[in-house]
Formats: sequence, structure tokens, C-alpha cells
Amino acid sequence: MQMQTQRIEIEGVSSSPISVNCALLGVSETPSPESAERETLVFLEGWGTSISIYPRLLEHMAHFIPVAAMDYPGFGGTAEPDKPWEVTDFADFVCAFIEKLGLKKVVLMGHSHGGRIAVELASRENLPFTITRMILMDAAGVILPKTAKQKFRQRQYKICRKILELPFCRVLYPDALENLRRSHGSADYLNASPLMRQTLVRCVNTDMTVKMPGVKVPALLIWGEKDTATPIETGETMEKLIPSAALIRVPGAGHFPFVDNWELTARVLASYLNAEE
Repeated sequence: MQMQTQRIEIEGVSSSPISVNCALLGVSETPSPESAERETLVFLEGWGTSISIYPRLLEHMAHFIPVAAMDYPGFGGTAEPDKPWEVTDFADFVCAFIEKLGLKKVVLMGHSHGGRIAVELASRENLPFTITRMILMDAAGVILPKTAKQKFRQRQYKICRKILELPFCRVLYPDALENLRRSHGSADYLNASPLMRQTLVRCVNTDMTVKMPGVKVPALLIWGEKDTATPIETGETMEKLIPSAALIRVPGAGHFPFVDNWELTARVLASYLNAEE
């Protein structure tokens, strides 16, 4: 099944309806009793990506289960939200997307930033649908302790920022503050708009570990052993905190195991999605 994108309107999570870029593989935009009762995988993309980079992965999984994926507001083909969002706002949006499709039995799969959203949803009670299983791939949400070098760099940045924010510095050196941000900011931060930068800062500083013990569904964790964005220690922490979690390490892979080691990633997903609930 080849992935194609389309647009659907989501209401109730913003001041006006959101036209969402999405991909539906084996999923109808019009809810039906049949679609409501079958298990459907809802894929949650990583930060700074769009569903356009995941077609091979989504098409592979669609051999075993219907798949729905979307670009969040501010990602890919969906316009930015009307204010900076928290992790909870993303979760509310995904919830509205699932309700729009009339899905009642959902497998949540989150890559990177999508993992934060998946954990937030899976820890909630009284959802209008049932989460049957969860897949987290190199997921974000664990704030690891900073190294001494990182702490020094952070202090250095804060001191320089305070100086460059002074009125006379802004006049004498108008580009200095932005240059400082560029020299210290991550690629995700630098590539984001001002509004999405605020959103990113709020999300990366949200510790999801407090929500993980409340996840009551089985969780498969797939992790690239060489990931530097969300290191393997993140996956190990999640395996300890989520009651029914199992960690699969992908040798030689970084933050995108479905790119770096497709064969193993594809086999693991096929086996898991073919398994009985």
C-alpha cells in the first residue's frame, strides 16, 4: 500500500479549525462500525520532521495493521498553532485526530518527540478510545543529568545572554544575541520559528518519567544503540519505569533505526504487529 497524503480538519484544540496534513493507510476518513472495532496504529512523528520522511516505515506496518499518521501543528504540511504548545497540547490534538477518525482501539507508536506524546496519552484515564499497545522508538521524555562540560557551557551561555540583552548591547551589537543562540542552540531549535522555539523549550524541559509508571499497556521499546539525541540510557530508564515494557536494542543504529538498520527494525515490527493482543 503506497502512502498518500490528504487533509482533514480538526476542531476544538485551537481558536479555529486546523487543516491537518495526514496519511491514512487502510483507514477511512469517514468513521464506520467496522473501523471503530479494529485495531489501528496511530504514528506520532519526531520533532522537526514530517510524515514525508516515514513512508517506508508506515507502508511496511500497513501490511499488518491499518495506519494513520499526521503532521502536528507547526510540523511538515500543517500550519503552526496559535500559541506555544506544551506536551499536553500535542496529546489533546492527537486525541482529537483519533476521535475525528472514529477509532476505538489504538496502537500508539511514537518516534522521538512522538514518544513524549504517546506516554502522556497512555498515562491518561477515561480516554474516548482504548490504547491496546504502544511502541516507542528512540523516544524523548527522560531528562538525563548534564555532564560537567554541559553545565559549564550552559552557565556560559546564560551569562553572555544576560549581557547581550542589555539595551546598549542591542544597539551596538544588534546581531550578537542571535549569533550566540546559533552557536549554542540545537539544530531543532535553530531551524524552528520563534513560536516553535518556545514550544520546543517547553517540551524538552517536560520530564515524562513521572507519567511512565501510570502507563498500563504493553510497551515495545526500539532503540538505536548509537543514538546521541536520545541515548540508550533513555530507553533503559523507560524500560524500568513503564510496568510492561521490553527494550530491543538495534546495533549500529542512531536516532533513526528504521534508516540505519532497516532489516532488523522491520522484522521486530512485523513480529510485534502480527502478535495477538
